[in-house]
Amino acid sequence: MNKDRHIKKESLLKALEQSLGVVTVACKKADIPRSTYYKWLKEDEVFAREVLDIENVALDFAESQLHKQIADNSTAATIFYLKTKGKKRGYIERSELDLTSGDEPIKINVNIKGVEY
Repeated sequence: MNKDRHIKKESLLKALEQSLGVVTVACKKADIPRSTYYKWLKEDEVFAREVLDIENVALDFAESQLHKQIADNSTAATIFYLKTKGKKRGYIERSELDLTSGDEPIKINVNIKGVEY
């Protein structure tokens, strides 16, 4: 890889860190077209891994902010956390659909790949 391209990738990675992974903001800051970012992401495994690491750092940051909001007694943050992380403990909303007509079940035929069930 030529030195200029390497410097541009490093510049873009730094901008991605500063923008918490927001591609448009990072590309503008690094003066690199979004199409170039996606080309590098597709063709350069090392670059793609570094981008993934930045995305994970951004997710960690967002989770830490959520935990702060929960600690500050935010009902909305608590509910959101339980609906996403507490599913295994039953903290989910369910929509129930009654598929009966009177007391008679409704038959539904499903065709998957040409086989009717």
